[in-house]
Parts: sequence; structure tokens; C-alpha cells
Amino acid sequence: MGIVAGLDSSSAFTQIVVCDSDTGAVLRQGYAPHPVDPKAVEVDPQAWLLSLGEAAGGGLLEGVQAIGVSAQQNGLVPLDQQGGLVRPAILGNDKRAQVAAADLIEALGGREAWAHAVGSVPQATHPVAKLRWLARTEPQSAQRIASVLQPHDWLVWQLLGRPQRRTTDRGSASATGYWSAATGSYRHDLVELALGHPCALPDVLGPAEAAGTTPEGLLISAGTGETMAAALGLGVRPGDAVISLGASGSVMAVHHEALADASGLITSYADAAGLHLPVVHTLNAVRVLRGTAEMLGLDDLDALSELATQSTPGASGLVLLPYLEGERTPRLPHTAGTLSGLRRESMKPEHLARAAVEGMLCSLADALDVMRARGVEVRRVFLLGASAALPAVQNCAPGIFGAHVVVPQPADYAAMGAARQAAWTLGVAQGTLSPTAPPVWPEAALHVLEPGDDPAVGRAVRQQYTATREQLHPGAFGMAFGI
Repeated sequence: MGIVAGLDSSSAFTQIVVCDSDTGAVLRQGYAPHPVDPKAVEVDPQAWLLSLGEAAGGGLLEGVQAIGVSAQQNGLVPLDQQGGLVRPAILGNDKRAQVAAADLIEALGGREAWAHAVGSVPQATHPVAKLRWLARTEPQSAQRIASVLQPHDWLVWQLLGRPQRRTTDRGSASATGYWSAATGSYRHDLVELALGHPCALPDVLGPAEAAGTTPEGLLISAGTGETMAAALGLGVRPGDAVISLGASGSVMAVHHEALADASGLITSYADAAGLHLPVVHTLNAVRVLRGTAEMLGLDDLDALSELATQSTPGASGLVLLPYLEGERTPRLPHTAGTLSGLRRESMKPEHLARAAVEGMLCSLADALDVMRARGVEVRRVFLLGASAALPAVQNCAPGIFGAHVVVPQPADYAAMGAARQAAWTLGVAQGTLSPTAPPVWPEAALHVLEPGDDPAVGRAVRQQYTATREQLHPGAFGMAFGI
């Protein structure tokens, strides 16, 4: 039996799981918060190491033979010629680069040019946009940048003792805005376009390659970003989609090829196992439920869910278009949410509660259909997030998504994915595993939700929502569906 560890350095904490490399059984765990303001957009990355050290205290890593690292995505760690920090790391939640992203889109010739170049259109979160922002607002700092890393890359480099060679993996690289999942190569010209001069980028490792060995002899796998690690930890495969319910929402699926999406709605990531992971984001998910609960004077989302279950499918004709913060899918950045279908019989609290749940899920189903329209097969949907446990969400989701829905048992799947990658790398090094297939670990414990006896009910809810969306925002999805 081998022992491996998975380390997940998220935006707020470090979680470590120590696992049996053969079975995936969790042997022990460690946790520590980051000693920084969770709302901060900049941080000294030493905070990540302090958190890691605290989480690994008490001999947690005793007997571990290999470690995989997962970390928050879209962060930028700028280094000088000697490998020192030029300035604090910029985190993924920083939105100051919105204008810089728009500048880059125009400079390359539009969204379609970027989609074909690297599989994504620059957003404020992307490292390529952050580089452009630095070049415009902090030119002296930008001039000193000799190399750039993301949080996962920097942590791996630190664990290895800061060797001359710096590495990343194809999953993290695909989130930068200057590496193409389709070609498997960097676009150095886009880095220079953003920063104003060339800089060194980390070597991109394959899924089962080792980044190196620590001075203590511990094998470190390639590591990856949190999204890719979570997919590996969940064990998703072609035919599966993962819908994440946060304040905003995301839909991702495993696919056999990279997708160049001229509309910019699909971000074409690589996964951590050699395939691809197209992702569609929405700006509004659980914030819709929280806002509705506040409007109705309810204490929490459980109360909103209970109220929603007192209504019926279609909410007596009430439709909530949940574009409270504008929307990214469809691209309606300056719009607002809309409540439609108000009649005397529909003006009841339970119908509004139901319309909020249905509106949130229909918006995510729209994002799912963007994937399907590009040939991505979806037979099963994993529903993640605390709100996935709400009875009203579970009651509505299968019919609206038109697929079997499974709700995994809560766990840090990014840390589990990192541990699984470590087991894979260790097995390849020992000659017991193939570099083309990760170890088979038991599937996460799942609560399976059936589509229901009458799938026409879910279709009717979608049709009501779609008709309202098209009436108020005609053609909003035209480009996404090739119309």
C-alpha cells in the first residue's frame, strides 16, 4: 500500500487529505485558514505556505510518498530575474483588469480571434488581462517581471526547493489566456502583447508527469487548478457535466476535444487527465435565491425552499429572469432581473419562491444547452454546492436539466483530485500504472435524483422560461446556438 496526499490551497484555506493510493480511502485530514482577508484581491503568497504548514502539522504527512497540489485559479505571481516577488500576487477575484481585457480583445481583432488562438476570450480574471493591467497601471513593476506563475505553480516550486526549472500542468495553463488546449502550446506573442515584453513561462507537464522530488525525497506530481482537480476527484468522465451552485454558477463537462467558441461563452480548459473541460459561466445563481429570501422576509434558504415546495411547476405562470448582476450567459452585461407573468393568482409568496428556484436552474440549463449545441454529450449532471441539498432545488433540477442529476456527498473534491493525481504519478514512477489512465478509485457517494414520472413537466417549465427570455431579450442566444 502506498500513501499519498492531496493539497488544496483555495482562496480562503488549505485542506489536506492523506489517502491510500490503491483505494482512495481517506486516512487523515488537515485544515488551516489562510491568514489573510478572504475579500483581498492581492496577497503575499507566503501566506499560502504558512497555511500549508499549519494544515500539515502534527505529523500529518508522515509516511506520505507523493503529494499533488491543487490551488485557486486565475491568480498571478510575478517574479523578477532572481525569482523574487515583483509585487504581491494578484488573485482571481480581482476585477480591476476589465478595461485591460477589453483592450486585449480589440488588439487581437475581436472575440473570435481569441477563441481560436487560445480557446477563451479575455476576462478580468485571466492572468493575461492582469499582465495588461500591470503594464498600464504599474509600468515600473511590469518592466521588472521576468517570469510569471499561478498559485499552484508557485506552491509546487516552493515545495521542490525553488529549483531553476518551474512547471505547471495543462489544466492550469489553459486558464491563463496565453496557452491553447487545442494545440498544447503557449502563445508567447500574447504575453508580449499584454505585458509589453517577453517573459519566461513554466514548462507544461503531462497529467502523470512528476514535477520533481523534494529535498526530503517526496515525489511531487504536476498539480493542477481547483476546477480540474475537483473534476478528477469526482471521477467525472465523458457524458458527465458538473453544475456548481455558488453566488454565481458554472457548468463544465468532460469532452474529447477542445472547443473554439467564437461567441466567447465557452471557455476551453484542459482537464487533469488528458482530455478537455469546456466551461460556461453564469453571473447569477445562489445570489438569486438569497435575494428572493430577503425580499420575502425569510431567515434562510431552507425557509425559501420550504415555501417553494408549496407552489407547483411553472409557479402559476410567474417567471423570474435571474439576471440580477447583468449576465455573462447570455451576454447581457448591463441588464437587470425581470419578474414576468404577474396576475392576481400568481402574486403569492410561494410562487415567487418557486419562480426564483426555477429561474436559477433554467439559467443554468441555458448554459448546459450552450455545451450541447457544440456537441458535448450530457447524460448525467453532478450538482455541487450547499444549495444542491435544498429540497426545492432537488425537486426541480432533473426535469429542468433533462438528465439524471446526482448530488455528491459534501467533500473537498479538489484535494481528493490532487491526491488521485499524486497516486497516479507514484504508480507510473513505480511501474504499476499506465501514464494514460489515472487509478480507479471508488466513485463519490451520490444521491441520485430521477427525472420524474412526466418529463414533459420539466420541458414545459423550460419553454415558459425561454419564451419570456426571448420576448424580453430577443436573439440573446443567437450566436451561441449558431442562429
